[in-house]
Amino acid sequence: MTVAAQLQVPKIYRVRADPLTVTFSTRLLAIGIALGCLAVLVVACGLSPNSGGFGTHRQLGMAECGFLARTNLPCPACGMTTSFAWFARGNLAASFYIQPMGMVLALLCVWCFWGAGYVAVTGRPVFRVLSIFPEKVYLYPLLSLAVLAWGWKMYIHLHGIDGWK
Repeated sequence: MTVAAQLQVPKIYRVRADPLTVTFSTRLLAIGIALGCLAVLVVACGLSPNSGGFGTHRQLGMAECGFLARTNLPCPACGMTTSFAWFARGNLAASFYIQPMGMVLALLCVWCFWGAGYVAVTGRPVFRVLSIFPEKVYLYPLLSLAVLAWGWKMYIHLHGIDGWK
């Protein structure tokens, strides 16, 4: 590695001559995203997690999972609402056990709330932080986790250990 390559400053630490600011409409969009994420978390906080590991969404007036009813196998989204409800109560172990992808999505919801709130309040973009990670760094692991989480949900459901007491 050359000396010039070793002295190169990472993108995130470079100082820009002109500070970036977002437009007013982008700040409004950020407010909408922050409020949407907050609404999801507040609704999850108001739900009582089903001890069976799925079915919490029924408290919102939604129908029973058709995939589960027909195949007796959980669908990829089974347990997500229950996982969010446990996450909103601070029980991360239960949230992860019930549906690992649900806990990850709830955590992403929290991060999006804070990130969008930062943009809305300061008018500064957050893309510089995100641009240091190539797409493959977070996209492929997230998709892999989604498949593994569904496999975990099937495993605990078929072995009768679904749910959290």
